Amino acid sequence: MKVIEPEVIHHIADGVIEGEKVEKYSKKYHEVAYLYEQPREDDPIVYEVYSYSKGENILGNLQWGLTVLKPVYSFDECNMTKGHFHENKDCAEIYFGIAGEGLLLLMDEDGETWAEKVYEGSLHHIAGTIAHRLVNIGETDLKVGACWPTAAGHDYQAIERKEFRYRVFKRNGEVKFIKR
Repeated sequence: MKVIEPEVIHHIADGVIEGEKVEKYSKKYHEVAYLYEQPREDDPIVYEVYSYSKGENILGNLQWGLTVLKPVYSFDECNMTKGHFHENKDCAEIYFGIAGEGLLLLMDEDGETWAEKVYEGSLHHIAGTIAHRLVNIGETDLKVGACWPTAAGHDYQAIERKEFRYRVFKRNGEVKFIKR
């Protein structure tokens, strides 16, 4: 019997997803500055996303991903991803905390917003009808793994039209939620 090496490796504890078919992109601050109440003048990398899938963009195929959210603050406002709904509302997603300390902001289609704590070992089921955004509330990289159907799609525009109801700040070591 033939034994082969895997196409992709996810160095869970201290690395990223690596392999020829892994897609990677980085977001710099200027690309998401509109998310924050007060803009910074510098332009650091705020997050990186790694993803891997095999097969067509159809139900039944899965995507494996990793988000690395940097500990970058914008005048006490915590760093966050853009957030999105799924285009296909029948597609749920699983997030799992790998490293760091953060929040998973969740919002239903009526705008009701809540959060779940994210840390090493935490698991989060996200229904296809729920918008989701990661927020780093710590001083180290927040690393969150994810698995979702390739057919889910990402609807970022819905969040641009109707933002999450709360901003997240860290002041004097304490997390504060400010209603928009």
